[in-house]
Amino acid sequence: MILELDCGNSFIKWRIVRSAFATLVVGGVVDSDQALVTAIKALAVPPERCRLVSVRSEEETASLCALLAQCFGLEVMVAQPAREVGGVRNGYEDYQRLGLDRWLAVLGGYHLAKGACLVMDFGTAAKADFVAADGEHLGGFICPGMPLMRSQLRTHTRRIRYDDASAERALSSMAPGRSTVEAVERGCVHMLQGFVGSQLAHAKALWGNDFVVLLTGGDAPLVQEAAPSALVVPDLVFVGLALACPLD
Repeated sequence: MILELDCGNSFIKWRIVRSAFATLVVGGVVDSDQALVTAIKALAVPPERCRLVSVRSEEETASLCALLAQCFGLEVMVAQPAREVGGVRNGYEDYQRLGLDRWLAVLGGYHLAKGACLVMDFGTAAKADFVAADGEHLGGFICPGMPLMRSQLRTHTRRIRYDDASAERALSSMAPGRSTVEAVERGCVHMLQGFVGSQLAHAKALWGNDFVVLLTGGDAPLVQEAAPSALVVPDLVFVGLALACPLD
């Protein structure tokens, strides 16, 4: 049994897979290292090995690894920047500067597409990366995602005030908003869908129609309408993590 972790700035996404076929056993999302320990302790069978990707500081990542070693005796394999993995060549001029979450999503996307692909990740930021058929990562684009757009409007516009429950209800339709919350939430979705459209146009200019589109991230369902043929892979980073940190 392998424990896989995707450590973001606010949350830790975790899952347990059977090592032979990477079959998902159980998983979840927690908001702290201690909550993760509690979740793992509740498992009937503890994990034997662990691999993780982290966008946290080196100190925070090391602290989590030490905690897992102390509580479960786990030696953690941590994903690192690389020039090439799994036939994919890092496209950044300084390969160590490419965010690990993007890098692993690129690895996972190329592995699943088996050729040219456009990988788009919709979380705190919206990210798009292009990988050619020969595995050359051509770079990508980053812009604010739903959480950042929403936060900026709430922070810098005095009259925009609403709670998360209202935001969720506002997205039950994409008609023009008849309240501030509807106008903001639906406007932000249109921004993301426009981002998707521009990325698809760029990919078509590169490869015609000979490419695969993959969507991942918590807000990927919001943009599916703009990319109806895309594959939605919620655990795409974990697919890349298995390639970057093989344990079998």
